[in-house]
Amino acid sequence: MLQGRPAPTDQPEAELWMGAHPRAPSRLRDGRGTSLLEAIEARPEAMLGPAVCRRFGARLPFLLKVLAAAEPLSLQAHPDATRARAGWEREEAAGIDRDAPDRNYRDPWPKPELVCALGPFSALCGFAPVERSRAWIERLAVPTLRELAEPLWSEPVGDGLAATVRALLTMPEPAAVVDAVVEACRREHEREAGLTWPMRLGESYPGDPGVLVALLLRQVELRAGEALFLGPGRLHCYLQGTAVEIMGSSDNVLRGGLTRKHVDVPELLSVLHRGTEAVEVVRPRAVSATEGVYDTPTPEFSLSSLELPAAGRSSIAITGPELLLCVEGEARVHGEGEPLILRSGHAVFVPGSAASYELRAAAGARVFRATVGER
Repeated sequence: MLQGRPAPTDQPEAELWMGAHPRAPSRLRDGRGTSLLEAIEARPEAMLGPAVCRRFGARLPFLLKVLAAAEPLSLQAHPDATRARAGWEREEAAGIDRDAPDRNYRDPWPKPELVCALGPFSALCGFAPVERSRAWIERLAVPTLRELAEPLWSEPVGDGLAATVRALLTMPEPAAVVDAVVEACRREHEREAGLTWPMRLGESYPGDPGVLVALLLRQVELRAGEALFLGPGRLHCYLQGTAVEIMGSSDNVLRGGLTRKHVDVPELLSVLHRGTEAVEVVRPRAVSATEGVYDTPTPEFSLSSLELPAAGRSSIAITGPELLLCVEGEARVHGEGEPLILRSGHAVFVPGSAASYELRAAAGARVFRATVGER
C-alpha cells in the first residue's frame, strides 16, 4: 500500500530494499537499468564523496528498507565488525559458496540496525530481567521447560541465559514441549498479557523451539515515529507492523528459530549479547523546524525524518551520499539538475559530490533521510 500499487506477485511483499548491497542493489532510472552498485563502482568519489571513500572504501555503508511484518519474522542476531570479518574469512577459506543456504557470513561487514515504526509495531528485543522469565516459567508449569531452564536459577545471569538458550534450541524432538508451553500460554495469557505473543508464535511456528526462547525476551511496542536501535548480538524478533529500517550494508544474519532458513545455534551463541539492560526507545531529536534525527552510536548510518507542511521547504547541505524515501505525500527534490518528483514509496539517491539540495512539498510530505553516520 505504501507504493500505491498491488504486489507484482501472488505473494506478500515483506521488504523493500534501497541501497547498493550486491545481493539486491537498487536500479537507477537512467534508461539503461544501471544498478546503484555499478554506478558507485564506476565513479566512487563522485557518487560517495572523498571523505566516505576514505572511511569505508568504494561502498555505500548503509542499506535502507521498508519492512512490512504481517507475520513474525525470524529470531536472530547480528555480529559485530570483528566477528563478521573473522566469520567471512573462515567460510571463504572453507570454500562455502556465498549463496549457499547454510552460509552464515555472506560479507565481511557488521549489521547494526535502527527500526523506525510507521504505525503500531511489535517486537521482541533483548533479554528480559531474569526474575520475570523465572516467574513466567513457573506460572506455565511445564516440567520439561523448567528443567531446561534450570541455569536461570543456578548460574550467573549472563551464563544462565546463554545456557538456557542453548538447551532450548538444541533439545531433541522439541515439538511436544513447545505444544505444552503454547497450551499453557493459552491458559494463562488473560491473566498475564505478556504470554500472548509466545502463544501466537507457537500457532505460527508449531514445534519450533524459538517459541520457548521468546519467553526470555523483552516485548516492545512502538508507536508511529518511535524507533529501536539494535547493536551487535542483540537477540530480536520483529512480530508485527510496518517500519522503515536502516542498517549497515550487510546480509549477515544468525538465526535461532522461527524460520525455515538456516539455523546455526553455536554461531548464534558466539555473538550473543547476554545483558538484560532495558531497551531504549529512540525518539527523533529536532535539528530544524522540519527535521528530527534518530541518534545512534554507529558510524555506518544516520536516519532522520522530515515533516514538510503544505508549501513547505527544507534546504539541506550534505557531506556524503544520501537516500531519500518518501512515505507520505509528495515532494520535489531540487538539486543541480532537473527537479525530481518523490512520491510515497519512492526513493532518490543524492551523490556525495553534491553540495546541497532542497525539498519542496506542495501539499505536505513525510520523507526519511538516510546518511552516513558521524565518526
